[in-house]
Amino acid sequence: MKKILFVGMDVHKDTISNAVLNGHDNVPELEIKLPNREKSIRKFFNKLKKSGTVIACYEAGSMGFELYRFLETMGIECRIIAPGRIVKSQSRRVKTDARDALSIARVLKNGEAVSIRVPDREDEAVRDFLRARADMKLDLTRTKQRLHKFLLRHGYIYNGVNYWTLAHDKWLKSLSFPETMLKETFDTYYFLIQEYKEQVKLMDQRVEEIAKSEVYVKDVSKLRCFKGIDYLTALSVVCEVGDFHRFANASQFMSFLGLIPSEASSGGKRKQGSITKTGNGYLRKLLIETSWHYRYSFPPSKRLRERREGQPKEIIIYANRALKRLQKKFSRLSFKGKKSQLVVTAVARELCGFIWGLMVGQTT
Repeated sequence: MKKILFVGMDVHKDTISNAVLNGHDNVPELEIKLPNREKSIRKFFNKLKKSGTVIACYEAGSMGFELYRFLETMGIECRIIAPGRIVKSQSRRVKTDARDALSIARVLKNGEAVSIRVPDREDEAVRDFLRARADMKLDLTRTKQRLHKFLLRHGYIYNGVNYWTLAHDKWLKSLSFPETMLKETFDTYYFLIQEYKEQVKLMDQRVEEIAKSEVYVKDVSKLRCFKGIDYLTALSVVCEVGDFHRFANASQFMSFLGLIPSEASSGGKRKQGSITKTGNGYLRKLLIETSWHYRYSFPPSKRLRERREGQPKEIIIYANRALKRLQKKFSRLSFKGKKSQLVVTAVARELCGFIWGLMVGQTT
């Protein structure tokens, strides 16, 4: 019988530190640092394959999934685990690439390496585009804040009710500055804001085009039946999650998004804290923003009814049930005096349950 070799990899741009364990010993059989080049990786793993069955593992991070895909083409089973899955000892005072690789190998050998989902290339490309749009939106917000602070420093105070409206924009255009450099600074911020706004607008148009494509239109259309979910959020859910059936129940999906309460229990005491915030932070933020739409109790709007046109009756009934339940939950928790952020998080957690039920076909 061939032995099983567990390979932990600490992957960096230029190098990969490898620790190899066999199935009987926690002492590494081999430790080696390789150049992060296909030729070196192929040679190393082809040599290992001669000694037994090879299972490799590395942490998810900035290096993406290309190493995973390369090893798969070689017939090597590879897993990618979230960094939070590796328990760090508090007594550990030395951190090196070799030690990190060994820790990963031990997690793999002990059967604790729960692999994250690796998207296909198309989903990954769309996901990167969606995240780039989020980065652009963040840059827009930060530039607005910088312009606002710049004006405050020099005594320009807007007396209107809301910022970044047509009235506010008219006020900005009417400003005059005594110093040439102040005018240049203002123009730099102002025109950068316009560029960002135009770029976000163009990206939103592209998001809608992608969402309407044959690959995504079916799932996106179902998700748009929920209040507060349109093309951007629906497409993000589809691309970020992929196969919803990998979650056995709604609670697992909530945990994937880090929306379940943290817990510290000992003996007969059970104490729950704030949400764990583990897992997919991008999607968690989107769904929390979506949950603000349930703050007020209103029937489905005209726009929501238009989004539901052509959808099966059972999906519309299911979405209406979610609408009533989530609006009621928001009102009930708010009436109890709970903080708005806590309320919207609780609503987002329950919205996740409805999304999971819809995507796995449990709408009855």
